[in-house]
Amino acid sequence: MSSDSQTGSDADTPSDYPVGVKLGSTRTVVKTPDDLERTLTCLATYEDALTGEEKVLYGEEAAVEYPDRVQYMLRSGLPEDDENADAAATFFEAFMDATDVPPESGLVYAVPTIDNDEGVANLEAVVESSPVGETFVRAYPESLCGSVPCFDGLDALDSIFVAINLGSTNLEACAYRRGEQLAPYATGGVTGNEVDRTIVSYVEEETQGRVKVDITTAREYKEQHADFEDYEAFTDVVQQPGGGSHEFTIEDSVMDAVDEYVDSVVDQIANEFLPELANNYMKVYKLALDEQIVLTGGMACIPGLVEEVEERLGEELQRDVEVTTADSPELAAANGAHRIAEQLMVHHD
Repeated sequence: MSSDSQTGSDADTPSDYPVGVKLGSTRTVVKTPDDLERTLTCLATYEDALTGEEKVLYGEEAAVEYPDRVQYMLRSGLPEDDENADAAATFFEAFMDATDVPPESGLVYAVPTIDNDEGVANLEAVVESSPVGETFVRAYPESLCGSVPCFDGLDALDSIFVAINLGSTNLEACAYRRGEQLAPYATGGVTGNEVDRTIVSYVEEETQGRVKVDITTAREYKEQHADFEDYEAFTDVVQQPGGGSHEFTIEDSVMDAVDEYVDSVVDQIANEFLPELANNYMKVYKLALDEQIVLTGGMACIPGLVEEVEERLGEELQRDVEVTTADSPELAAANGAHRIAEQLMVHHD
């Protein structure tokens, strides 16, 4: 398990322990008063060689040691069925235990804006059946949680603005009016996962069929090299069938894929989501476009992507717009959920 630590507020007793959680399709992030920890959202089981009992591994250990049977139970962003819900519950309990979250905690978790009542109910059951969150458990929209760090304190809950979540499994957008979610929109056709698949295809084309990378490698290329500000071509090496190796250079595949992604995001927001918002909430539409548009989700981590969205969306709408994101977009939902949990703890006390 890998983890990142951030300084948080002090918690004197377990009953005053706010926790923010983002259960993601690829990674799960947990923010506590003391630390911020993240791990891959995956699970593997194996049989103990001595006792024959079933043992559980999760996160990076599971992915590395059992790649043949590791289970990613939130591939669509939510646990779709009972099997995935059970696996997600096992994963979440193991991760909470490893992060030493006490049962007497107050927990806020982020929920994707997806039209999937069964999946949302399964996620709710996963969190609420865990041994933590005895003080309270609350759910808030993922894009709202991810927007909170872009404002002072909890001003996001008292503002009117548009949030766009650039996730691995969905593109989501909605307007918020003092915490109320308006005109929620989601599509599975413009996603970070689709960028990875496009990179796979483009690498094969760019190398004239000599190199075929898998989805995991394509995602690594995207996360390590995609950069609208200062992209540089890079080299990699693959093993050849029958022995030997082949070194190759990637000039265009990664940036072509993410460039097309930005165009698709702008098209969906400008021509699908915003017209719907204007039709139903014209005054909110006008007010929201005068404020900053917040990008959340892992794709917002790509250097220069925020500026590209701002420029292209402004051109499409033929007006100036301001687009922003948190300093660490991939952690913003958990950090925002933690801030909300802190305030709810005050009210609860």
